[in-house]
Amino acid sequence: MKKLAIVEDREEDKYEHKTVLKCWKCDPVNGLEIPDAMADPHVKSLSDGVMQSLSSARQSEVKAWEEEITPCEHTLTLQQQATGPILASGLAHCSKCDLKENLWLCLTCGTFGCGRQQFGGIGGNGHGLQHYEETKHPVSVKLGTITPEGSADIYCYTCNDAKTDPELAVHLSTFGINVQTQTKTEKSMTELQIEHNLKFDFSLTDESGKALEPVFGPGLTGLSNLGNRHVTMPYLLHPLINIRAAVTWRLSYKRSSLYPLSNSASCVDCQMHKLADGLLSGRYSHPRPTTTGAPEPKATNPLAHDSPTPVFQEGVRPSGFKALIGKGHEEFSTMRQQDSEEFLTHLLTVLRRHSKRAGGTQGAEPTELFALGMEQRLQCGECKRVRYRVDEIDVVSVPVPAREKGKDVEGKTLYADTQLSECLDILTGPEALEYTCPACQKSVIATKRSRFATFPQVLIVHAKKFQLVNWVPSKLDIPLNVSDELQLDNYLGRGLQPGEVELPNDQQASALPQFNEAAMAQLEGMGFPAVRCQKALIATGNSDAEAAMEWLFQHMEDPDIDAPIQAPGTGSSAPEPPQEQISMLAEMGFTQAQARKALRETGGNAERAVEWLFSHPDDNGEDAPSTSAGPSKTASPGGSAELPAKYKLKAFISHKGPSVHSGHYVAHIRVKDEQTGGENWVLFNDEKVVKADAESVRELKKLAYLYVYERV
Repeated sequence: MKKLAIVEDREEDKYEHKTVLKCWKCDPVNGLEIPDAMADPHVKSLSDGVMQSLSSARQSEVKAWEEEITPCEHTLTLQQQATGPILASGLAHCSKCDLKENLWLCLTCGTFGCGRQQFGGIGGNGHGLQHYEETKHPVSVKLGTITPEGSADIYCYTCNDAKTDPELAVHLSTFGINVQTQTKTEKSMTELQIEHNLKFDFSLTDESGKALEPVFGPGLTGLSNLGNRHVTMPYLLHPLINIRAAVTWRLSYKRSSLYPLSNSASCVDCQMHKLADGLLSGRYSHPRPTTTGAPEPKATNPLAHDSPTPVFQEGVRPSGFKALIGKGHEEFSTMRQQDSEEFLTHLLTVLRRHSKRAGGTQGAEPTELFALGMEQRLQCGECKRVRYRVDEIDVVSVPVPAREKGKDVEGKTLYADTQLSECLDILTGPEALEYTCPACQKSVIATKRSRFATFPQVLIVHAKKFQLVNWVPSKLDIPLNVSDELQLDNYLGRGLQPGEVELPNDQQASALPQFNEAAMAQLEGMGFPAVRCQKALIATGNSDAEAAMEWLFQHMEDPDIDAPIQAPGTGSSAPEPPQEQISMLAEMGFTQAQARKALRETGGNAERAVEWLFSHPDDNGEDAPSTSAGPSKTASPGGSAELPAKYKLKAFISHKGPSVHSGHYVAHIRVKDEQTGGENWVLFNDEKVVKADAESVRELKKLAYLYVYERV
């Protein structure tokens, strides 16, 4: 990134470290220092073990990261050359230089190569990579990270990513290394990257190299990074809480003062109010205390801070909020990487569910600010009859066409600029698909079209700039030209028009889920009736017999245990699939109707839903029950159909990294200048809050993938 220069502020440049051994039994007050104790190798070994140990919190972060790492074909099919035992630890050094740390052992031939230079002053000349380029030996292990449990840092140069080796102990024995006798002496790459996130401090500069100006005041409070590879939450919360239209949303949570403090950790209202107050009050937006004891600068115009030296904030740490919102969720309850759009959908779902459970708030339901109706129109190509449906959504995901225009000097693909209006035209344009028409009673080519049924007060646009590579979303840096003003009048749907004839409703009940045949056979072999087996599989995700059997034993006395199962659409009380699962499948290119039906057909099992979708490519999901919005003639989705539908860009979230599940996010928010009455762009990057320069706003706005508009 040319516009944001990153300069590392290293701890070793500020301090000298000295480790001493003290006996507290001899002197319980001050401790009796034992001279020259650190010269003893045994004492030094014990000391290093203590100093390098991880807290339980850091261990959970490391575990979360390591859960992302998997084997690859190169570690699973590794071919080794028997070269005999290698040099013992402490004697080995890089085959092309004298470095004795940050060494990587080639698991093919046993060559030592130093790694690349790493955060924290760990040296490296990249000779391990050079060895791969010369020999094409793909897999290396980092010495010093090998544990008796058989884990270690494994890197595949062919995949250019960290991997695991299930047969590491066997592969290391080729070179005379017994993992049972190994002791971890160096930090793993995971630990180094987490430490990098927690300790990394940098200065932001504009194009001319001038430091960007830190700003302080109400609405200008930073959010501390929570330590995982990229915390998406801060960059979503800032735009949502700062926008003017969200005043009602924020005020609705002030009733949290009525809740007892003992329940605040599990109170959504309390956590929302606490976070909004922390971000908006300005009480926590002040310069970080200096080591010189200098007084803090006096309060100034929030966008005209006159401190001669760039200083940053401590920031608010939303750990309690994150723990509560992510509670019970497979992804968001962990420190694993997450996608901003997925987290936003989950956050609004949690708030909406809480509001309904609490009996509603004073006035409108808070999340209605973001809700809109999307009209889906389907027309048979032969009988010309139509069907309308309105889906209530919170985020408008627009496809961004990828048009390659060449490659840069590093071989990276370059893409031509795209206009947001073109993306909206694609979203609302006609789409041909195969459809079994209930009027024609045969398979036909139908035309599907999406339009806005209502417009929200706050419009969130998600630019889908990625492609699926081996079912992993890979981000594409497609420049998207986005204007500060957006007019959506031409995209309003009109519902059923005079002269149009509606398609008849499908009376045939949807089929029951496709049950796991092996699990069904195993359960029926135990003597359980088929209907009980089916209910157990539906209740446990239609995955395995063991979980279903436990469910059966717990529900043997249910009065309706032997009642016939009603298929969806026939009055069944089967729950609506979770919106998170629907959104996940929709991100893969399927419609929400298809995703909803696939999840119903497979009992809510997301993996089997993907299989079902690919085995039913012609099913458009039209016979799946619609959302609570219902047909357009009776729908009451959030938002308003009033015109004009004019919006102003309030914020955008940019992303730097190879995929939507890795990298780093920053947010730009348009903030009012109280002195001039105008508005300025402010950059929020963790606890660094600075006035953004115009050039970086232009460049990063093109590369953003979440845009927040406010209706004017």
